[in-house]
Amino acid sequence: MGRNMLRPLLAFIPEGENMINNDEYDVIIVGGGPGGLSAALYAARARLKTLVVEEKLKPGGQCATTSELENYPGIIKDSGPALMEKFTEHARHFGAEFLQGRVLSLAMSPDGLHKRLKLKDGTTLATKSVIIATGTRPRILGIPGEKEFAGRGVSYCATCDADFYTELDVVVVGSGNTAVEESIFLTRYVNSVTMVVIHDEGHLDADRIAREQAFANEKIRFIWNSTVAAITGDELVDGVEIMNVKTGERSRINTNGVFMFVGTVPQTDWLTPIKAQLPLSDSGYIETNPQQETQLPGVFAVGDVCHKFLRQVVTAAGDGAVAAVAASHYLEQEAFWQQHVLNSEFKNMVLFWSPVQPESVELLTQLEQQIAHYEDWRFVPVDSYKNQRLAKRYGITELPTLLCLEHGGEMCRMTKPAFNSIDLVLEELTV
Repeated sequence: MGRNMLRPLLAFIPEGENMINNDEYDVIIVGGGPGGLSAALYAARARLKTLVVEEKLKPGGQCATTSELENYPGIIKDSGPALMEKFTEHARHFGAEFLQGRVLSLAMSPDGLHKRLKLKDGTTLATKSVIIATGTRPRILGIPGEKEFAGRGVSYCATCDADFYTELDVVVVGSGNTAVEESIFLTRYVNSVTMVVIHDEGHLDADRIAREQAFANEKIRFIWNSTVAAITGDELVDGVEIMNVKTGERSRINTNGVFMFVGTVPQTDWLTPIKAQLPLSDSGYIETNPQQETQLPGVFAVGDVCHKFLRQVVTAAGDGAVAAVAASHYLEQEAFWQQHVLNSEFKNMVLFWSPVQPESVELLTQLEQQIAHYEDWRFVPVDSYKNQRLAKRYGITELPTLLCLEHGGEMCRMTKPAFNSIDLVLEELTV
């Protein structure tokens, strides 16, 4: 394994295409929600050349459509747009750049060191690492009338559209935190909110505080054990057809608008060409390790697009910080590896070791003392715990393992070698 191990990956960049230029970024972050903005702050502060590509006019992701935030540490109460503006300005303060655009694809050079992002307008961006922060989008039920009346009475964002329904009656579909919290927000504007809930009476999939606030709000009424089967209207929405899931009975109620809050789906469609190399959960979310790394070298994922237990602003922000620091380490390690191993004029003795394994520590000490006797060799110790990615690249499964490399090519491999045997092998390879 060596330089060519990544050759089977994705629709890679043609060999003749030069990816190294003055416009190559250290890290490009795709998506400007809380996770992406946090990553931008940490990356820019680490003096990495950082770019955030956000499809919408203003960064912020779904948080920018949230009317109130009460659970972000240090912020007793604020609006989503206001908090995201602070995130954005903080990242800009340290030098992060921003570009409005839609990313269509990700490609990699054969050695995996350089990535290319293609935008909808034809722009091509070059980078050494990528942080995917594309988040989620509202789930579409696909019921009759939903698509036809989108923007004409069907909405997925109360913060965006509430004022259009001032003193009117609206229906909210859903029973989770978002549905309940947005219903409460809507009551500031509308005459009434009817929540259509699939569960038995009194059962909402929201936290206790949200439930109590909703039940106490005189403008909110509930239709239990039911779903919206169809949305009706002419130019605009004028009603919905309700179906009881237990009896099958159907009824109609008049309404001026329908707000859909029935979950979200990850925005990973643009990654379709490389999904075979980018493991996803059964629901389509990106799998990452604790460093927010994906299976692709130098590609990280953060926030709601990841497979995780909790999707909140605070967890996305934490993901972004972790990914940016991990990306910085990745870039440092790759730069060192390129300069001192792959492009070295010397032969390299690479020891994959562990500081908690006595056998590894003993061998490390012996080699550090002995390597000076071999003028054509350089010793490169690799802590396999801190650099799991490199250990995986070279297929290291046992420790200690010694690799002898010349210009990246493997000359020999020894697993749990005795020190005397190493000395003999080096003498043979030096001749």
